[in-house]
Amino acid sequence: MQTIILAVALVSSIAWTNAAQGPLLLPAQESLAKIQRHGYVPFKRHIPSNLNLRGGGKGNVLITGGAGYIGTHCAVTLQEAGYTVMILDNFSNSCKKSIERVGEITGKSIEKVFDVDIRDKAALDKVFKENKVDAVIHCAGLKAVGESVREPIAYYENNFVGALNLIKAMSAAGCKKIVFSSSATVYGNPAKVPITEDFPLQCTNPYGRTKFFIEEMLRDVANADPEWKVINLRYFNPVGAHSSGKIGEDPSGIPNNLMPYVTKVAIGKLEKLTVFGDDYDTPDGTGVRDYIHVMDLAKGHVAAVDKLFSIEGEVVYNLGTGHGYSVLDMVKAMKEASGREVPYVIGPRRSGDVPTCYADAAKAKQELHWEAKLGVKEMCQDAWNWQCKNPNGYREEAELAGAKK
Repeated sequence: MQTIILAVALVSSIAWTNAAQGPLLLPAQESLAKIQRHGYVPFKRHIPSNLNLRGGGKGNVLITGGAGYIGTHCAVTLQEAGYTVMILDNFSNSCKKSIERVGEITGKSIEKVFDVDIRDKAALDKVFKENKVDAVIHCAGLKAVGESVREPIAYYENNFVGALNLIKAMSAAGCKKIVFSSSATVYGNPAKVPITEDFPLQCTNPYGRTKFFIEEMLRDVANADPEWKVINLRYFNPVGAHSSGKIGEDPSGIPNNLMPYVTKVAIGKLEKLTVFGDDYDTPDGTGVRDYIHVMDLAKGHVAAVDKLFSIEGEVVYNLGTGHGYSVLDMVKAMKEASGREVPYVIGPRRSGDVPTCYADAAKAKQELHWEAKLGVKEMCQDAWNWQCKNPNGYREEAELAGAKK
């Protein structure tokens, strides 16, 4: 009589090899009677798909736009969580030095970096054909609201067409797990706050519409093909930097986002801040936003990638703190963090902006087991630390001098 010994592993299953049949898996929850009757249960049916049995780690994650602000912070948190990170970027608004800094923080360099534009379908196909990619975080794209109003065609071409090319390349390679960096701009001007994921979507600018159309495309793809697993992350307003000061937000030219502009004014790189409108229906008349520390946001991406391996179809999550702060609140907080004055003037409202926008992130807390931990004080302290340690961003003084010649 054959003796069967059961061992319960942390993954609630055990594996062994049958000489005739190859690798097999015995789930701990299977009854002994069923096992004796059938002999075994096929290994493939029960192994958790986020386990990389080929040599450690959780799997290979490709970050598009991985040299940028969000991408680099995601790369750090993914590496620290045990994933192998690959980066794809065209470096139009970023540089390779940011990727080197990720390696300095984690102690592990990113070996695969692809200098590719997501509008180049052939180049994308080559990346997926030649590399094993288990999941994608799609961060690449243009992201300035005001610029999108002035140059809508560029935004539709870069953001929407680029995403379409990416989905095609992924599908052809059999890689069907994606976390998409969407935005709270898809909600437009909400009737009330805080905003939950089931709020009506009513974009007020081309940037927001590109995010909305990409979400809809991914939703349709997931509905048509059950192998696709999609998580759309609607982030609110990322600010701050890694506490080491090695990576942070480094916009090309004049910043479009509030906090890098504020830090450049505080350090003396820019003369004054222009506040776009002080006649909104808010406590101090300036726009109110849900500012979230970029490291909290990055950890939300790790939670989303983990979740990809257990969901069905497409899921949406807000990533925010659930608290709204005005432009002048943030100016005051940066003044306290830096000990510097932040001169400002009031300008006209900016086209496409909404008065108030902040999240209800309860769904992410419940299903992703994630919530923002860091407050405005830490956001400003880390943003200031990055600015002081990198007054010219990732560019060295020698590079800047050379560029002026």
